[in-house]
Amino acid sequence: MLFLEWWNCRYRLNRLWLRSYGLWFKGKNMIRISSNFDGGNIDCDQCDDPAEIRLRILPDAKTDILQWFYFRLSGAEGRACCMSIVNAGAASYPKGWEGYRAVASYDRENWFRIDTEYLDGLLTLQMTPEQNSVYIAFFAPYSMERHADLIARAQRSPRASVSVLGQTLDGQDMDLLTIGEEGPGKKAFWFIARQHPGEAMAEYWMEGFIARLLDAADQVSQELLDAAVFYVVPNMNPDGSRRGHLRSNAGGANLNREWQAPEMDRCPEVYVVREKMHQTGVDFCLDVHGDETLPYNFLIGTQGIPGWDTRRDMLLTDFKRTWQLVNPDFQTVHGYPMPPKGKGNPALCGNYVAETFDCFAMTLEMPFKDAADTPDNITGWSPERSRRLGASVLDVLYKLEDRITVN
Repeated sequence: MLFLEWWNCRYRLNRLWLRSYGLWFKGKNMIRISSNFDGGNIDCDQCDDPAEIRLRILPDAKTDILQWFYFRLSGAEGRACCMSIVNAGAASYPKGWEGYRAVASYDRENWFRIDTEYLDGLLTLQMTPEQNSVYIAFFAPYSMERHADLIARAQRSPRASVSVLGQTLDGQDMDLLTIGEEGPGKKAFWFIARQHPGEAMAEYWMEGFIARLLDAADQVSQELLDAAVFYVVPNMNPDGSRRGHLRSNAGGANLNREWQAPEMDRCPEVYVVREKMHQTGVDFCLDVHGDETLPYNFLIGTQGIPGWDTRRDMLLTDFKRTWQLVNPDFQTVHGYPMPPKGKGNPALCGNYVAETFDCFAMTLEMPFKDAADTPDNITGWSPERSRRLGASVLDVLYKLEDRITVN
């Protein structure tokens, strides 16, 4: 009798163990696609078979704009995965897929490129994950938590102070860093980034730029701060960043088309920054972006404004040439077509600021792909290269600062 009871008990325990193991094993090998996190964007149509995962990019809120994607693939360690984005052909910039490779990361800090092909409206991503969880994105994401860390880190410096200009439609803070001491005769240098939230390289650029500007041992930074106060908005579009948008804020507005007459109920981000600019004045402005299609770093001037003149034309030429000398990732051959004088869009940030304040303003574009003249097969254009480009602009400003006049 005792033997039978012992045997039955052992039998039940074995069955329970086998059932638990089976559930664990099934869970371990179940492929999952998720994007319910800061900056995430994807919809999964199918992921039962690792060789035939079908995904769909979600558009920016209240628009048909789509291109940014960012998701987590789990349960696929050691399995060859083929992920197809089925609506890639409907992307806002389909030419952006040509010669493009997506990025992946196991730790969300170190990002590398993976095999990517665009054919007949289908963007296909292929990899065999070495770990059970991997993140895949259009470009290395820059979360709002990382933004908060950037602001908190900057305010530890005695050179910087933090203020909140207002709130977004979703109620997030619009952060402004004021670096340097205001005073008579000081120039006002404005730097803004990420009007288009999917252009995450712009805030990585800000990391390098801010870190060097706050470096007390950097004599170039010190000389510039003796001459100017830097007003820095590292993220113009917090809502779009958190929501996983490519170009729009929470209300569907493209912020870089709203500078002529911004409204608080549509684009408070532009409204509050523009108001602050009118308080401080602007002597120099750089608006930092990313370009989906061109594999180059390049500057856009404001030649299309009515007030464009020879002085600004010569300064723009020298700014480009000098940047190319101090950082070979920058180039001067490729870029956008130049509009005729007086035909530029006055609602663009650079055009509005340059004409309103009679100052020198530009827009920087960086690639989502790679810098074709200085390629890196592993990372392509990357956060680290963006940071280095941001730091190097201070050398350019140092050489040309005396030609930027106080208005």
